[in-house]
Amino acid sequence: MNNARLTRRRFVSTGLAAAAGLGFGPLFRLRDARAQDRPGRTLVCVFLRGAVDGLHMVVPHGDARYYDLRGEIAIPRPHRAEGVLDLDGFFGLHPAMEALAPLFSAGELAVVHACGSPDPSRSHFDAQTYMETGTPGDKSTEDGWMNRHLQTSPAAAGQNLRAIAVTGNVPRSLLGPAPTYAASSLIDLDLGRGRQGSIARQALADLYADRDDLIGATVDETLANYDLFRSLGGNRPGNGAVYPAAPLGRQLSEVATVLKAGIGVEMAFLEVGGWDTHVDQGASSGSLADLLRALAEALAAFSTDMGSGMEDVCVITLSEFGRTAAVNGAGGTDHGRATAMLALGGTVRGGRVFGRWPGLRRQDLFEGRDLAVTTDFR
Repeated sequence: MNNARLTRRRFVSTGLAAAAGLGFGPLFRLRDARAQDRPGRTLVCVFLRGAVDGLHMVVPHGDARYYDLRGEIAIPRPHRAEGVLDLDGFFGLHPAMEALAPLFSAGELAVVHACGSPDPSRSHFDAQTYMETGTPGDKSTEDGWMNRHLQTSPAAAGQNLRAIAVTGNVPRSLLGPAPTYAASSLIDLDLGRGRQGSIARQALADLYADRDDLIGATVDETLANYDLFRSLGGNRPGNGAVYPAAPLGRQLSEVATVLKAGIGVEMAFLEVGGWDTHVDQGASSGSLADLLRALAEALAAFSTDMGSGMEDVCVITLSEFGRTAAVNGAGGTDHGRATAMLALGGTVRGGRVFGRWPGLRRQDLFEGRDLAVTTDFR
């Protein structure tokens, strides 16, 4: 990698860190010097693919215009049947997300509302690319923002496995020269049971034993990671944590198992789809409510499972954009602009909803139809 290219990457990474500092300064707790030296900090990124409806997830019940726009899919005001779970007198969680309410009250969960990309694309593909590279509007960026961070921060001595993804392929966020590991299942990845698995593993090792190129190195690293994850012995949630049966529950359970093993993972990436709710979105119940319940229960279970380990973990949720402010003719919402982001963990200054609320009057909406972006997602 040439020096000029490395410099550009470092510049972009530094720029993103500065932008995050300006936008989210109060979102994260400051530590004393002794705490800053503690190893083992981990960022867990949960990507909600398909554009989650932030006005459904974190309801602005204090803005009367919300009820005019949302009609049949509006979530009732707090203290009514199936009503919003009030957070601060203006915003509230969707009732299906009650598992997160205690974490907000305890100061461990924060919300950033009216959050999104400065690029106005409503294309899932483009918006996800911009979010995962961290360079909105620029399709030429080759590496992801998470990998770029790893390139510009030193690894601990002897630490090779710095980032993991519970995905079938390496996500765009983690693409780049810094080594990462992706598998659809970390703990249950198997080459076969018993003797069959041992034979398959040895066959792979023998097949590439004489390769001293990138392929050989990749196979060696993959097999080493396979051995490492197999040695963890499977998922054993702690502290009475119960994960939902939804895919995200299983993914977060695996990440918790890896983090509790203390092997030095600094970043983890997970994803869950299904958030593109054009039709029959539902209100307090329905298809989107089911997704939100699974999300909330999975995050709450992860926090319980990690216990005191959450002090060094920050979980964030991201989605490429939000939904239209008004319900459409099919009982759903279409591609919009701003959405809401969740931040959970011991490093988070929780119990607050961050971001400037732009309002839902027609003159306040982006292009007269969407919640405006007031906080750059970076």
